[in-house]
Amino acid sequence: MKKTIQLLVLAGCILVLSCKQNNETPPAATSENGVDLSVGQEGVVDETSNPNIVQVASGSKDHTTLVAAVKAAGLVTSLSNAGPFTVFAPTNAAFDQLPAGTVEGLLKPEKKGDLENILGYHTYVGSLKTEYMQDGQEFDMVFGGKVTITKEGDKTFVNGSEIVASIPTSNGIIHVIGAVLLPK
Repeated sequence: MKKTIQLLVLAGCILVLSCKQNNETPPAATSENGVDLSVGQEGVVDETSNPNIVQVASGSKDHTTLVAAVKAAGLVTSLSNAGPFTVFAPTNAAFDQLPAGTVEGLLKPEKKGDLENILGYHTYVGSLKTEYMQDGQEFDMVFGGKVTITKEGDKTFVNGSEIVASIPTSNGIIHVIGAVLLPK
C-alpha cells in the first residue's frame, strides 16, 4: 500500500511539473491610437490582406474620437471580426459639433451601455455600397433604429449627413460622414 501511495505522489509531482505554465505575457501590440491589436481577430496582421474596419479607422487621424469610443465601448473585437459590416464613421469634427462634454461623458466606464447603443446606431450588419443605395431606402442598424438614405444627384446621405468617402475593408465598408447619427 505504501508503494502505491508513493507511486501516486511521484506521478502527481511529475504531472504538476510537466504542466507548469509560462506566466510571462508578451507585450501587447497597439495601434497608434492605443487599440490593443494583440488578441483575437484584431491582432491578425499580414502583408497581403486588406486591413479590417478597426485597423483602417485606427490609422486615420480624422477618426481618433471614433476609435476611442469603439475602444471604450469594448467593440474592437466585434468590429474586427469577419462581418461584413457597414460603419457610418463620423469624423472628429462631427463629434466636435456635439454639446460640450458629451463625448467625454460617454467615454466614462459607467456610460459604456449608452456608448454601445450610439455606436450600434452607426453600424449595419452587411456591406452597403453607395451605388446600390436608393433614395428613401431604410436600413435596420445594430442598435435597433433605422437610418434613411437620400440621394441628391450623385451625392448620398444617411439621415441627412453626406457620405463624403467610402473605404472598403477586409470585413466590410466604412462610409465617412460629417455628423454623429442620432436615432429618429
